[in-house]
Amino acid sequence: MFLVSLEKALGRYSLWLGKLSALLLILLLCNVFYNVLMRYAFNAVSIGMQELEWHLYSAIFLLGIPFGLQTGGHVRVDLIYERLSVRGKAWIDLVGCILFLIPFTLLVGWFGVDFAKEAYALGETSGDPGGLPARWIIKSAIPVAFFSMAIGGLCMILRSINAIRGVSNEGFDHEPIQH
Repeated sequence: MFLVSLEKALGRYSLWLGKLSALLLILLLCNVFYNVLMRYAFNAVSIGMQELEWHLYSAIFLLGIPFGLQTGGHVRVDLIYERLSVRGKAWIDLVGCILFLIPFTLLVGWFGVDFAKEAYALGETSGDPGGLPARWIIKSAIPVAFFSMAIGGLCMILRSINAIRGVSNEGFDHEPIQH
């Protein structure tokens, strides 16, 4: 039961990131509303607020990926997968995570740390006057997101092992995952 408990604990982290993404989406909607109102009602434009739109959009996307991975909302080719048994699906997910997902996410996360550190060390800011001052913040979302995807991949590995062992079928029986 330790593996099931560990899977659920790791899964809660990805679900929390999904809630954070939803909150950021609300902030993005408010930002867009403000920008449109200011532009058309008061003929005022803020470069910083416009840049904040794509910063928020990037954060929503990057932090929402682990949530999509956790809840089965990611893209997969269902020609074969959908017809397999629970154990067959678990084996495909296990091998796919070990061979592809984990190495890729760790590699991008590793190089993303240097990318964000360099932006911080250089004091990188927007190239536009009135733009956002700390570009390292959004660049830091890249390694955070990819390391979070690796945690989600570890959760998928544990879910697959639990399914192969016959302990749990959660996530393979077309039911939404609840943690």
